[in-house]
Amino acid sequence: MDNRSEVRDFLMTRRGRLTPEQAGITPFGGARRVPGLRREELAMLAGVSVDYYVRLERGNLTGVSESVLHSLAGALRLDDTERAHLFDLARNANSVGLRPRTSVTNRVRPGLQRLLDSMSGPAYLRNGRLDLLAFNTPGRALYSPVLSSAAQPANTARFTFLDAGSHDFWDDWAAMADGLVATLRAEAGRYPTDKRLTDLIGELATRSPDFRSRWASHEVYRHSTGAKTFHHPFVGELTLTFEALTFPADDGLVLVAYDAEPASRSADALRLLMALTSAPVGPDEGSWREG
Repeated sequence: MDNRSEVRDFLMTRRGRLTPEQAGITPFGGARRVPGLRREELAMLAGVSVDYYVRLERGNLTGVSESVLHSLAGALRLDDTERAHLFDLARNANSVGLRPRTSVTNRVRPGLQRLLDSMSGPAYLRNGRLDLLAFNTPGRALYSPVLSSAAQPANTARFTFLDAGSHDFWDDWAAMADGLVATLRAEAGRYPTDKRLTDLIGELATRSPDFRSRWASHEVYRHSTGAKTFHHPFVGELTLTFEALTFPADDGLVLVAYDAEPASRSADALRLLMALTSAPVGPDEGSWREG
């Protein structure tokens, strides 16, 4: 991935979404051809010269100080994830001869698998590329459409953009798609030399117009808690809350655990799913139970 292009497009899209009214400034005179801030206005807000900001927006973050980055992030009203992404891009720009990422999280320690297995609700482990690495039994049952999909190896983004069945599985497909692309964009900012990540992005961009259009927006954000609604082929609709947890000893690994509101229809559906999971496997059940 070309860091200069990433920097340029990220700054341009952030500037383009921020209006003078939102920034609290009086617009410079004349008719405006674009809804966002002009370069001159952003430079003023960031406390840098127009020429210097133009240099930044051309993708050159070499030698830029942290104070300037903080001022720029404040002027653009970046949230925490966007700010971290800007700093990642600056770090990449100032790392001479970036070496390919060699420490890729693909393995799950036995202790983490035991932790998964000790959890009563659906849970799984993924890496930053959204590869699905390990499940407990309820988690495998919940994600059976993903695991049995023809879009393999199992990866949430690959399933969402390359399997038409994902539109049935995710209740709000568009929101899910937006979030997945934003997560991959943030990961690409952190690890621009991860070949498996760039290969995945290339695969999705080549095969999915929906992915391409979202990738061009340069959105970055992460969800560590919230709710998702699934349409499961065996138990119907489930709305489950989730928590995403990281591990200092396992860089990039994320544990996602689901639960249902007590005494809800989703709680009943989740109990049914777990009962089906624990039932003996018949001749027609093995495919979804084993993924």
